Amino acid sequence: METKGNSSTPPPPDMHKSPADECVGAEEPQQQSLGRSDGSHDKIDITIHAAQPDGTSATFRRTPTQSGTKLCGYLSKQGGPLKAWKSRWFAYEEKSCQLFYYRMAQDINPLGKVDLSRATFSYPLQGEEGTFHIQTPERTFILKAANRDAQMYWLQQLQMKRASYREQQAERQSMPKPDNLTVESTQSTNCPADFLPVVKTPSGLVGEEAASLPARGLKSPLNMSIKHPLIELQNTMHSFRNRQSQEIRQSVFHIDDPNVNQKTLSSKTSTLAVPTSGSSQTPESTANAKCEDLQKNHLSTVSQNRKGYKEKFKPLDLDTSRLQHEKLSLAEEVKAQKELVLLLHKVLEDAQLEKRTCAQFLAAEGEQERLELLRHGERRAAELRDHLESLQQENESLRRDLNQRDSHIAELQESVKLLMHKNQAKQEVILKLSEKLAAYGEDQHYTNGLETETFKQLTLENEHLKDDLKAYKTQNQYLNSEIYQLTTLWRKSSEQEQSMIVKCAVLEANNCQMESRYLVILQNLLESEELNPEQREAIKKVIKDAVQADLNTVIKLNPISDYDEYGFKIAIDYKVEDLKLLSKIQALEIRSQNLLNHEECDGPLLARCAQLLFGRPEAELSSSTEMKRLLRTGLPREYRVKFWRFMIQIRTKSIRERHPNRYQDLCENSRTSPHLVPRQIQLDLDRTLTSNQHFSPPSSPMIQKLERVLQAFSWQNPTIGYVQGLNRLAAIALLVLQDEEDAFWCLVVIVEYIMPRNYYTKDLLGCQADQRVLKDLMSEKLPRLTAHLEALKVDVSLITVEWFLVLFVESLPTRILFKVWDAFLYEGIKVIFRYALALFKYREEDILKIQDSAEMYQYLRIFPNTIADGRKLTSIAFNDMNPLPMKLLWNRRGVHLERLHAEIKELENLQKAYKAENVQCKDKELDTLASEDEEEV
Repeated sequence: METKGNSSTPPPPDMHKSPADECVGAEEPQQQSLGRSDGSHDKIDITIHAAQPDGTSATFRRTPTQSGTKLCGYLSKQGGPLKAWKSRWFAYEEKSCQLFYYRMAQDINPLGKVDLSRATFSYPLQGEEGTFHIQTPERTFILKAANRDAQMYWLQQLQMKRASYREQQAERQSMPKPDNLTVESTQSTNCPADFLPVVKTPSGLVGEEAASLPARGLKSPLNMSIKHPLIELQNTMHSFRNRQSQEIRQSVFHIDDPNVNQKTLSSKTSTLAVPTSGSSQTPESTANAKCEDLQKNHLSTVSQNRKGYKEKFKPLDLDTSRLQHEKLSLAEEVKAQKELVLLLHKVLEDAQLEKRTCAQFLAAEGEQERLELLRHGERRAAELRDHLESLQQENESLRRDLNQRDSHIAELQESVKLLMHKNQAKQEVILKLSEKLAAYGEDQHYTNGLETETFKQLTLENEHLKDDLKAYKTQNQYLNSEIYQLTTLWRKSSEQEQSMIVKCAVLEANNCQMESRYLVILQNLLESEELNPEQREAIKKVIKDAVQADLNTVIKLNPISDYDEYGFKIAIDYKVEDLKLLSKIQALEIRSQNLLNHEECDGPLLARCAQLLFGRPEAELSSSTEMKRLLRTGLPREYRVKFWRFMIQIRTKSIRERHPNRYQDLCENSRTSPHLVPRQIQLDLDRTLTSNQHFSPPSSPMIQKLERVLQAFSWQNPTIGYVQGLNRLAAIALLVLQDEEDAFWCLVVIVEYIMPRNYYTKDLLGCQADQRVLKDLMSEKLPRLTAHLEALKVDVSLITVEWFLVLFVESLPTRILFKVWDAFLYEGIKVIFRYALALFKYREEDILKIQDSAEMYQYLRIFPNTIADGRKLTSIAFNDMNPLPMKLLWNRRGVHLERLHAEIKELENLQKAYKAENVQCKDKELDTLASEDEEEV
């Protein structure tokens, strides 16, 4: 079909026919030409006429020289701002390897095209059924077929067309062919891709049959193309002229011959049959045979007169139905044209508005009015520029997305290559399996020829096996029931054993409590004055036997290790002879408390830690109120390392970023210059945490790690170097963190970031100031205890100075010690003040009973290690000692530091005066000795 009328959008190159003309020739005469029946396929040209839903005539042409079916059909295309599905007719052009799409099959001008030479095809697994994508360098087309079979057919055909076109291009570039030879499609000769089976052509959805059937949603107003109104108008006018020219000519439905009329009716009620090139039966003969059968049926039931009357009026009925179809199609087209006219009216209104604005500007009399119009135009231009900038930004973002998609396509192509290799290997396996299957078929054929007796034997054996299988099933059911019962019994016995273990632990704890009470009663009886000497001696003997008895000789119903999870010995060895009875009582209380807490469930605490971490590494943690509460409660061992590393890294982040290899450099310095390392480190290594099994042997790896950490710190802070007490701080850090570099930075954080200045210097000025602050706080929060200690002239700073310097290491039980460190690393020195006050509050009543200063000093040295209830101590520290703000501590520390500086200055003045007086005395003595010598002379 040639293009009529002038079109603003010319048809594509080498395209002078509509897509229906490629599959449907509407301007061809109504004929069916058959070629020779000698098997030649080159000169066969079959033309078939069909009626369109709107009353027009469409002629399908099939050229057998091409592959079986022309690649064309209706597909749904997603587009527009609403991303709606619109039905479009797609037709493939082999010369340019382009896929053109139209609104309907009868349109002459395409709405657009898709370049398949550089396109890739894919389909989403989670998308709608039939959806597939065509990705070109310019854009991505989202199409949808009627079903999955049609989708796979389109994808396979497009792949084959693209491959054929590329092969043709390669042949043209390498070996040009003569002009009289045309390049034919290799679709019929080349097989489809090896990894994809050939998909059958879906009937009625592609090719000639699809052009004769109405498309779904074709008559919807939303199916119009707003982007191409002129093309829509040209296609509509072309279709309208086409119908008028067909009405002038002989109508397709105007049939004079009754046989032809019968053929037309049969074509409307059945699908259009297109004979192949090798068929010996023509469409006319098929239609005549059907008409003869139909006439025979009518002759058997209806008289000849009635039949002639019906045949006389049948063409009129057909004309009426045709006219009704034309009326409906025209009404739909008029409705579509109305919408197009409305759209053009809007465009015209915008043009008139612009024209009116220009006229107003030209007709304006005053300069003010023209200036206002110019300002309005400038504002409009500014808005358009802003809109242009936003569109440019969107374009840039789309380009970036396109680059990302290109990289993704490259990855997909690589994966496709791998899959092709895998597919090739699978095909080889399939060939081998096919050979085996063929051999197995021969064996099976041989097996079918077995004798009857052998078959009977096999049948009998099969019956026996069925009986055995039934017996095994019964046995299996029985064994399953037996296993279930035994499992139930085992579970019950385990629960009973666990309950008995708990009861034994409770009984042993009660036994320890009763023994401690018994010893307390004996001590009270010994102090009583009503006993006679014999009774007193007997009680002393009983107490002596009880003190000498070892706790390890007691039968442990609930075994508890002698060392905790960090290697500290749980049992306490007391060396004070006068307090052995008190030590025995406290040890029994500790054991009782440990037994009761051994079955304590840490589930809620572990759940809180897991919820706070939530799979995040230490670097992504952040300070919060929940973390503060959790650290005050005490961390489980599983999470302590992560929290400690977080609290260390948050303080040393800047210095570690500047010096990433700081620890290794310091270790190298200490190795190359050993004479500059303090000798006191070697002397204190063997005295570090003697109650811990990790530090008890001199050749332990922990001892070597500890030495390297202390030497590196002496190079890190030359002002302090090394003082006694740092070895215990570094040892605790090693036990928890396990890594010596982390332990080094933990020591740096404690000494240089958390503790005040001048805390570990030779004069211990900062520590002395904190001891005076502690005495002030005790006088406020524990007035009775302070008065009692002052009455006995006991200076608690002699005891508490070690608590502050080593942070309660080897003074508190390890279970409580690590709780103190958890809160200390987060909150600072304030935690040490809280726990120091809490310790005195915990044993206040016992301390008030002691009336001797020597005994008081002995008790104060050992009583922190006898604290058994860590929860009670924590509650006293963070609840009963409130309020204790950090600002108060800093203010009081500042006051006492000024006093200490004044005292030190006064002491220095006294020392200077003493030295001067001493020098004068020595000079006088020398003068006296000289005068005596002169007299002798």
